[in-house]
Amino acid sequence: HQNANDCITMFKNKHITLKFVLLVLLFLTSLYVFWYIANETIHEKEDRFDINIIAFRAAYAGPELVGVMKIITFFGSMKFLLVAYIILIIVLLFKRKYRHSIVISIIPLGASGLSALFKESFYRPRPELTLITRPTDYSFPSGHALSSFVFCSILAYLVWHSTLQSLWKWLITALLLLLTLSIGMSRIILNVHFTTDVIGGFSLGIMWMILAYAIS
Repeated sequence: HQNANDCITMFKNKHITLKFVLLVLLFLTSLYVFWYIANETIHEKEDRFDINIIAFRAAYAGPELVGVMKIITFFGSMKFLLVAYIILIIVLLFKRKYRHSIVISIIPLGASGLSALFKESFYRPRPELTLITRPTDYSFPSGHALSSFVFCSILAYLVWHSTLQSLWKWLITALLLLLTLSIGMSRIILNVHFTTDVIGGFSLGIMWMILAYAIS
């Protein structure tokens, strides 16, 4: 529990690092964005932003882009992530990083639980006329955005705690960020989520990963 001990030590010494401040600000910003979307788009039924994005997508998303997005969206699905997590945990166990393997087993389960909880709480219907099979669960927040962000964040954490050179760490992190953003975009282009669903999913993912980092 090194991260938790570090936080306790900072408070005891009345010394707060820049990293701690940035994490708190990021958490609070994500919380505000999530609350704002939930209040404005779901409770207040303010959907002009989502409608404008849907109209833009319909005008410019051609068959080629849709085909690419159908491939990209797979990498945020449970079919892919379940296999990826199993492989990752096996590798960590092989390297005798038992604590990491346990934590990485718990974090995605918690994220899935949060996604299911909020979907059932807000019960926002999916967009009409989806370009792939219409999911049967509710729309807000996007599970693909949340799950892909969590997975890519875990990989980025492991990369930054590896022996790779800094250049490779930055490059891999940038690619992981691009991947999770692309998965979120694929849900919008395929019209299985509203844009605010995806933003909400990313906001929830940021909050969950900051909490997981703080208590792990």
